[in-house]
Amino acid sequence: MAYYVSPKFEGKQQGNRLVWETEGEIVYLEPYGNDAIRFRSSKSLRIDETLNWTLLEPQKAENVSIRMDEKKGVLQNGKLTVEITGDGTVTYTDNRANKVLLEEYWIDGRAHTAPLRRAREFRVTSGDNFKIDLYFKPDPDEHFYGMGQDANDCFDLKGSTVELLQKNGKCTIPYTYSSKGYGMIWNNPAVGRAEFVNNQTLWHADSAKQIDYIVIAGNSPADINYKFTEITGRAPMLPEWAAGFWQCKLRYETQEELLSVAREYKRRKLPISVIIIDYFHWTIQGEWKFDPEKWPDPKAMVDELNSMGIKLMVSIWPTVDPRSENYEEMRLKNYFLRAEKGINAVFMFFGPQTYVDTTHPGAREFLWSRVKRNYYDIGVKTFWLDEAEPEMRPYDYDNVRMYLGNGQVVSNLYCYGFAQAFYDGLRKEGEEVCNLVRCAWLGTQRLGAVLWSGDIASTFDSLRKQLKAGLNVSLCGIPWWTTDIGGFINGDPDDEEFRELIVRWFEFGVFCPIFRLHGFRLPYPVRDVLNPDGYCGSGGPNEAWSFGEKAYQIIERYMHMRERIKPYIMKQMAKASADGTPVLRPLLYDFYDDGEVYEISDEYMFGPDLLVAPIVAKSLTQRRVYLPKGACWTNAKTGETFDGGVWILVAAEIDTIPLFFKDSASLPIYTES
Repeated sequence: MAYYVSPKFEGKQQGNRLVWETEGEIVYLEPYGNDAIRFRSSKSLRIDETLNWTLLEPQKAENVSIRMDEKKGVLQNGKLTVEITGDGTVTYTDNRANKVLLEEYWIDGRAHTAPLRRAREFRVTSGDNFKIDLYFKPDPDEHFYGMGQDANDCFDLKGSTVELLQKNGKCTIPYTYSSKGYGMIWNNPAVGRAEFVNNQTLWHADSAKQIDYIVIAGNSPADINYKFTEITGRAPMLPEWAAGFWQCKLRYETQEELLSVAREYKRRKLPISVIIIDYFHWTIQGEWKFDPEKWPDPKAMVDELNSMGIKLMVSIWPTVDPRSENYEEMRLKNYFLRAEKGINAVFMFFGPQTYVDTTHPGAREFLWSRVKRNYYDIGVKTFWLDEAEPEMRPYDYDNVRMYLGNGQVVSNLYCYGFAQAFYDGLRKEGEEVCNLVRCAWLGTQRLGAVLWSGDIASTFDSLRKQLKAGLNVSLCGIPWWTTDIGGFINGDPDDEEFRELIVRWFEFGVFCPIFRLHGFRLPYPVRDVLNPDGYCGSGGPNEAWSFGEKAYQIIERYMHMRERIKPYIMKQMAKASADGTPVLRPLLYDFYDDGEVYEISDEYMFGPDLLVAPIVAKSLTQRRVYLPKGACWTNAKTGETFDGGVWILVAAEIDTIPLFFKDSASLPIYTES
């Protein structure tokens, strides 16, 4: 019988970097900020050090050491140690507890023959690109959170597979927080998947040059989040107007219709900060300007809204129609996404469309130049960046060519480039930046982007899923987040069940970072999206008063409640900008020592002082609420107090969302004080 003997360790030190090489692979291990270690590996035997993608340069690590012997090389960076043995196996350890955090998973260590499976598998796709698999050993007691925004009804991702791609309603930010006390960034924009399943943890890329990830250790979720947002960036300070109420529907068809709605909000003395013009207010896709027939004097419209204290936000799509006045110039300058094979149309919506290639610096500048001329120069200073994934039909990523490479390799970066075009343009004009975007990537938060969860269903099932998605994305560096209040698709303002839903969603929306009403309400217009000369009509009414008098009375009260807590929200936004602390966050963020909270997905903290327990199922008038250990809790409505570490039954009539103050905190929620 042959027994496995690990080869002698043959590594070397290059400054603070530990390098290991064997036949067919090279590995770099090095510090990346305090308590964080970056791993890179390639079968090409070349590490491309320019591929930082959207990562920021970290502060220099303060406590780094490297040692080597015949069996292994060891790199220590503060709280985190990585060990690589002679056969290439990598293990990460928490120094404080001498606890293994993460360990590669090699199958079969027999001598003199190939292992059944390596922890790092490379299969060539073309040239220096490989199909890559990276395996870690599973831990049955480990919980995973983050990975962006996905309406998959999962909060704890243990047992789940997460696709690494962007679609309408699905936003990939490849970062996970583990209950074992580490965070991991998968620094790779390739299409792929992550598996947090019972027999392994797997990271897979369909086509990439190298494995590139960062492990971060810390004392708490907040400590790890601080270091994570040092590496990926933090949001600028939210403008105060953005913390107010945003009014939107699909869609206001004319200038007069939109102004009449704004005037009605002011007549009713309802607080409103933003009103939004959705898509197809333009002449044709790719011209990025108002249709003069329906919007005859947009500057006068902007001026009137400003006089009412209302910001105008305008939807921008990156789609370009071949009939657009900009098409030929952009085509000749290679400013479009192109097909690797076949015609250069990747989306059908009122005819064949392509997209601005937002990975191309010149294309970003061109897009902003047209937006500046036709919108910014008449006073529009905030934008809704829709179709940001980009949406394609079909999603053949490998058949798309971008400036940065094949879509299978880089397409997850498209949304970042879209947000960057507007951030760069607005900052050049000296403006604060707050734009709404339908997709995000590592670092999108630093571009002044509000992420929303896409075109979601108007159902209680959808509401429950949005809450879980919001909790996960909050751990991925995104403090500015929202959903379509009421959901986007199929809500009927005259239906009693939908009226109940929109009231419950409004209650939830008050305690979201961004408070925004949007939806495509019944009755729907008749339209033909495949007709290139088709007209895109509007859905039914979607204003605060559109859902019956009973619903309106509750909605009105909650809109004023939002105004009263805005100072608290802005205080939390300042903290998010300073150190990355999410405003909306799961209970485990603050109460990680309480084992009960790791499975609770229908409660959250809104800042440090307020526990929110929304109603996310129909016909409920009470619900169970868990109050975490380590604090005293006060029911914001009744004044009852409770010690932490208990489940209680709370009344929740249609006009009530259960809210609890932590310790001695209080907010002007139910009174004008």
